[in-house]
Amino acid sequence: MRNDPLAWLVSLDGVGSAYAATRDGIDALLRDRGLRRTSPQDTAESLLRGAHASAVLEGSASSLAEVTQSGGDEIAQDAVRLSAELLGLAPRLATSPLQVFARLHAVAAVSAVPPDRLGRPRDPDAAARLRGLADVLLAPTEVPALVVAALVHAELRTVAPFGSHNGLVARAAERLVLVARGVDEKSLIVPEAGHLTLRAEYESNLRGYRDGGRAGVHAWLLYAAQAYAAGAEASPLRG
Repeated sequence: MRNDPLAWLVSLDGVGSAYAATRDGIDALLRDRGLRRTSPQDTAESLLRGAHASAVLEGSASSLAEVTQSGGDEIAQDAVRLSAELLGLAPRLATSPLQVFARLHAVAAVSAVPPDRLGRPRDPDAAARLRGLADVLLAPTEVPALVVAALVHAELRTVAPFGSHNGLVARAAERLVLVARGVDEKSLIVPEAGHLTLRAEYESNLRGYRDGGRAGVHAWLLYAAQAYAAGAEASPLRG
């Protein structure tokens, strides 16, 4: 596709093949289990596992059992609240990504941020970066949705456009891209758990994305392909 703003990402060495292999693995999981009927409970369990993993990456000390039974600590409660609203935002991502980003922050941060700051970028530079990311999501592209999800995650996490809860927002937006762009319409894989499994690599590659220029972007994308594969292994469909 001419003028595809993301085409250069899949031209990076190894990125195309890594994401093709990861997508094949995800498709095999969803196709194989699709021979049996999946239930809303499977989706709910995936979202809960993802909320717990995302909360831990954000500093929560709650276990999955604690989150399941009582909601866990404040960070975990923020993540669970966000996961409960997440899938309802999927239809809007293709037309109003800025509104979706704002809503993700408003839901995650409602217990900790004054109402007039909910969903609002922290400064004009952050607002401009959010608009740029929204423009990327609105532009036609032939780049795999998994690559788009990885880019959205890294941009939101490293730009940190909101005054708080940027990690929760970034990981929620990543899952939302996978749902909205048809990779995992029922949200049965757990990308957040993949990042938690590879936590040291996750954190170092985010720093590389922020500070390392083209090489940092390249390393993040290769890392994220591995994280999505690990997220598929963490699906409730695996038992």
